[in-house]
Amino acid sequence: MKAEVVIFDMDGVIFDSEKLVLECWKKIGEKYDIEGIGDVFKECIGTNKTKTKEIVFGHYGDTFDYDGFSKEASALFRQFVAKNGLPVKKGVRELLQYLKGKGTAIGLASSTRLAVVEEELKEAGLYEYFQVVMGGDQLKRSKPEPDIYLMTCEKMNIAPCNAYAIEDSYNGIRAAFSAGMRPLMVPDVLPATEEMREKSIAVFDDLLQVMQYFQEER
Repeated sequence: MKAEVVIFDMDGVIFDSEKLVLECWKKIGEKYDIEGIGDVFKECIGTNKTKTKEIVFGHYGDTFDYDGFSKEASALFRQFVAKNGLPVKKGVRELLQYLKGKGTAIGLASSTRLAVVEEELKEAGLYEYFQVVMGGDQLKRSKPEPDIYLMTCEKMNIAPCNAYAIEDSYNGIRAAFSAGMRPLMVPDVLPATEEMREKSIAVFDDLLQVMQYFQEER
């Protein structure tokens, strides 16, 4: 199918941020002797803040100081980004330029808060590539529910079955698959499992391979 519409996830797809957040969680976890926090984080990848909090409480109980933990981890993350910038994933700019040049409509559906999404895209000089940008705080149900993808497709005036979704996480692939889209997986922190390969049109090592896939499809 010709790539008429491509919708990106952000963290772990556009920005190499998931690994950085994981390290921040681990450091705060070590500080307070919180066992297994790295594995808990992996369950949260691709979800919004509300769902993440729910997952954490499921492991540590609702007396866990999630807000305090999240605040400290976020401070570490911002400290790194302020010093080094937010790293962009391999092939992002090339793929976006290719799609734009072919007249492909480009959207973004992230579980991160919209204000943060817009700020980070603008700082990286990528915001203008996207016709529609959606954040996780714009709807109630998070990935792996399909809501954010369905809403993004609606705003782009496209049937989900005619849109590709580029994702790195299990929850993201599940959301795109449930929405009836054509998921493409580019694994980041989490490797592709049998379930992910079944739910994805294809699995790639990086976004340059995704660009090659679209070139061959044409």
